[in-house]
Amino acid sequence: MADFRTHLGVAAAGGAVLAHGGWQAGLWDAWQALPMLALVTLGGILPDIDADSSKAIRLVFNLLAIPAVVAGALLLQGRLSTGGLLLACGALYLAVRYLAGALFARLTVHRGIWHSLLAAGLCGLATAALSHRLLAQPDALAWGHGVSLALGFTLHLLLDELYSVDLTGVRIKRSFGTALKPLDWRSPGNALVMLAAGANLLPWLPAWAALHDLLAQGASLWR
Repeated sequence: MADFRTHLGVAAAGGAVLAHGGWQAGLWDAWQALPMLALVTLGGILPDIDADSSKAIRLVFNLLAIPAVVAGALLLQGRLSTGGLLLACGALYLAVRYLAGALFARLTVHRGIWHSLLAAGLCGLATAALSHRLLAQPDALAWGHGVSLALGFTLHLLLDELYSVDLTGVRIKRSFGTALKPLDWRSPGNALVMLAAGANLLPWLPAWAALHDLLAQGASLWR
């Protein structure tokens, strides 16, 4: 299994290729390429948040706590005094950083449902929906954000599978097949929950035609 530094480096390299290539192809402007790079990199470490003691789970929930505090401050301003707002934002940060992180660690197992293409797709859809609805990004750009995160996620799964093949000893490790899988066949209930979550995101997603056009333009670059 690849370590945190390897996943981070490969994802950052993949993100740089995607961001630069999309910019050169006119899919997005130069400044819009930076979020693409960041999202591929984030996706490249995201699957390992199901490892209780990993650096990824600490980093990801630290990152999630920041927008949670910003959103909380925007929603609660005008309803609370300055002191109350500070206390509420502090409590929100601690809840996301520690409580949500601990709950997630308790409910997941390493190389389970979170190491699957289903999880990659769900994270991509959620990113596209948040970009479009919360950040008011255009359809094509919002889909670009979702595809970037899903791509980084998939790179992580692929890298884990590659590290499951020991070329020096010419053998396949026991971990082979536990990362790059459609879903976790051992826990069909978790797969159903993810599918239901994806279905609930459908009304919030950007127009599907924009995704089709984005993928078609991207595929044309390889011809």
